[in-house]
Amino acid sequence: MLPAMPSPMNNTTDYQPTAAQLQILQTASSFAYQIWESRTVSCQTFLRSYPLDQTLTRQQIDDLIQDYTLDENYQLVDEVKVMSGLRHLRTLLMMRWIWQDALQVIALEQLTDELSEFADGCISFAKDYTYRHLVKQYGEPTFINAQGNIQIDDMAIMAMGKLGAHELNLSSDIDLIFVHQARGETNGSKANGTRSIDNKRFMTRLGQGIIKLLDNKTADGFAFRVDMRLRPWGDGSDLAIHLSALQKYFSLHGRAWERFAWLKARVVGHIEQPFYDELQALIKPFVFRYYVDYSAFSALREMKSLIQNQVAQREDLDNIKLGAGGIRDIEFIVQAFQLIYGGRHPQLQIKSCLEAMQVLCELRYLETSTYEQLQSAYRFLRRLEHGIQAINDQQTQRLPHDPKWQHNLAITLGFDNWEALLSTLNQHRNNVNVPFERMVTERQVPTQEETDIGPEGLDKQIARLYQVLTEDNGKLLQDFWQSKMVANLSEEARERLDDAYPVIVHALLAHQEQQQLANTALPRLIALLEAICRRSIYLVMIAENPNATVELIPMLSASPWIAKELAQYPVLLDSFLQQRYRHLPDKLELRDILRQQLLRVEPNDEEELLSVLRLFKKNQVLAVAASDVLAERPIMKVSDSLTYIAEVVLEAALERAFAELVKRYGYPIGQDGDPVTEADCGFAIIGYGKLGGLELSYASDLDLVFLHKIKEQGMTTGEKSVSGMKFAARLVQKLMNYLNTQTRDGRAYEIDMRLRPSGNAGMMVVSCHAFETYQFEKAWSWEHQALVRARAICGDRRVTAQFCDIRRDVLALPRTIEQVRSEVTSMRIKMQKHLGTNQWQQQAGKFHLKQDAGGIVDIEFLAQFAVLAYSHEYPSLTKWSDNVRIFEEVGLLGIWEQRVCQDLTDAYLRIRAATHQLALSEQSLLVDESLWKETRALLQAQWQHLMGVNLTDTTLPTS
Repeated sequence: MLPAMPSPMNNTTDYQPTAAQLQILQTASSFAYQIWESRTVSCQTFLRSYPLDQTLTRQQIDDLIQDYTLDENYQLVDEVKVMSGLRHLRTLLMMRWIWQDALQVIALEQLTDELSEFADGCISFAKDYTYRHLVKQYGEPTFINAQGNIQIDDMAIMAMGKLGAHELNLSSDIDLIFVHQARGETNGSKANGTRSIDNKRFMTRLGQGIIKLLDNKTADGFAFRVDMRLRPWGDGSDLAIHLSALQKYFSLHGRAWERFAWLKARVVGHIEQPFYDELQALIKPFVFRYYVDYSAFSALREMKSLIQNQVAQREDLDNIKLGAGGIRDIEFIVQAFQLIYGGRHPQLQIKSCLEAMQVLCELRYLETSTYEQLQSAYRFLRRLEHGIQAINDQQTQRLPHDPKWQHNLAITLGFDNWEALLSTLNQHRNNVNVPFERMVTERQVPTQEETDIGPEGLDKQIARLYQVLTEDNGKLLQDFWQSKMVANLSEEARERLDDAYPVIVHALLAHQEQQQLANTALPRLIALLEAICRRSIYLVMIAENPNATVELIPMLSASPWIAKELAQYPVLLDSFLQQRYRHLPDKLELRDILRQQLLRVEPNDEEELLSVLRLFKKNQVLAVAASDVLAERPIMKVSDSLTYIAEVVLEAALERAFAELVKRYGYPIGQDGDPVTEADCGFAIIGYGKLGGLELSYASDLDLVFLHKIKEQGMTTGEKSVSGMKFAARLVQKLMNYLNTQTRDGRAYEIDMRLRPSGNAGMMVVSCHAFETYQFEKAWSWEHQALVRARAICGDRRVTAQFCDIRRDVLALPRTIEQVRSEVTSMRIKMQKHLGTNQWQQQAGKFHLKQDAGGIVDIEFLAQFAVLAYSHEYPSLTKWSDNVRIFEEVGLLGIWEQRVCQDLTDAYLRIRAATHQLALSEQSLLVDESLWKETRALLQAQWQHLMGVNLTDTTLPTS
């Protein structure tokens, strides 16, 4: 590759920095100083051509990219050398930018602009390079336009976030979205040595090629980390979307937070004007509404709440971006105003945060003093961010913990010491926090007009509370106030506890008045207070949400499980106090909530990913439990909600695990011979048991089987290539790690894989073909019973469709009714003997709701019997995996009487509801038999009638 061309205005001697300049570089950056030390001659040559005291133009950047990707004959080098050239160039530019920033010879806007121009140049180059190679294989992508003419399809690369606003920082990733014009196919033909593929596949490969050139980590590092998660539908969706699909997405599915994202969207490089105009005509009305957009307020409130909750959850004062008063808060303030008023004021339709801030001041939406404080804070925080990232070229916004680098960072930014830097940082954070707290605020006050929570009123209420409490509980409350923990609280935390106490007293008295259960609630409330006192932001939430606190106390008395979850994971309290359980989101809403939360996790931050998955699950399950306690929803809806939560977590985990492995190994080869894609990844997750049967409870584990449709011996497409089988095995291991690993936030789910082919002795993941062979040739009858309750959960649609076909064909195999009856009954008796009540429990009048004769397993086995015995004759029985709809179908088909099916369904729902209540009360499924005599008698009679066996008699039937 060609070296950097010397600038004509410099002589040919190598650039030699002063000792002072070198000292400044060494102080600022271990990364950049190491580059200077290890490649001194290259750095000197580069800096002679592009001196530290000069800026770079876009033309110079484009020339540099060309220089580093051409050979001695000015021809483009191969892919490996192109990747190496771009990475070498980035290394030299980073050394130069870090040095310029440390020397303070480059303005913030100039630095972020040059970084962004370099990213634009690399993206445009990567697009052109990959496009040329693809055209040689497939011809050009074409489509028929509105006039009926054939037209070449182009792909617009949308820069989002910081790159979209030309605000890229020293170690930013780049957020991209790929949009092409229309469906169609390439004009490849065998005659000219190419083959035709559809435009979707062409654009996917174009996108994959761009990402590979920029993002793949080689021995030389990377050019840019590429993040595609902002695209419509996020991870697991097509890499490129066409215009009409984007329009449909915006009109039907676009969320308020996505308007924030598209606010900064910008086309990188050149596309033809008609295509550009069509894109803008879609984006502009989605982001900006002509009228003042008051509808955005509730969505903004939600987003602000999410930000505050994450700050409370992390307690991450070291993070200058995500912590309170950080960069994100400034961006939220500015973008919120842009979204609400941008439709009426076109001058607000700009990308840059600093420029938008200035316009808001000119339009008087920001006071001059607030504007000056915000822009000063923004400049300081961005410079500090650059200083942090320069140390080791890491994508981080966390302050260093190492005293050496704390000192160096302070010196680099012009402070005498670390304490002086922190003092200025905290001042800026406070200046940001004030306007942030004012944004879209909604404060609660107690609804009861007679509520008197002044000093005298409080004394009266406390006296009333002690009259209501038992002696033990009164002592418990006194002990809490006199405890070492309360005595050792910081002044701020003690103040917050004092502010929250009147609200708590009022809520306890209200609960006593309504349900006489203050004594049940109090010990659980004290356990919660002990958990949150040291994280006193939660006390503020209680003080500021008196009405919600009144609603919280009945939850504590109704369910020790809810009380324990809140005490163990206080971060869940925020959602609870906002009473999100009043509206249980459907699956689409859940998917969107989790997607928003995952977008705030850096792609390589596995610890934070695990935390988000766990807290999302706990938050949502707790909301369902609260709804269940209030008896606002039937048991079927409750189970549906719990099942949706699990499905959404599994989807997200699969998408993230797949993306991580693709980054490391490239794409596995599908059975059609082409590499798989994000949308058709070649894998699927199958749910068995409660997950498959749509009947998850609060502590259910997940019975999973993993299937694939890739070439097991084929090697992946990455530089560090592995076999398809190894990729598949590592994918499942990563998924298990995401879901099953115990962290401080617990587990997401317990995973049980014993139902996979050959059980614990079998492979973790099998091909669809191997699964089919096993089911037809080796599976035991109980495995076919288990298959009745199996259902495809998520993954590649081709794999899930094939699983559904296999399941249907296996369940519809011809079987004699006697054979099925004998096998099902035999398995039922074995289970009852091993898992049901023993002789002494029975004598004590105990009944196991699940395992004993007349329990829920009897009902499940009857449904499985019906499917296995009759599906050959009635294929529609294979359609459902849940008991309720199986019985409904059996009744409709006239296989059993409608009344019998209804009785079984009613009994099933009655027992299910009881198991949920027992779980919330933390009680065992071993209950008083006397309360269930009627249900047991009905089920035993139906079993005798349909199966010809009395389960209280353990002898096997003769067939």
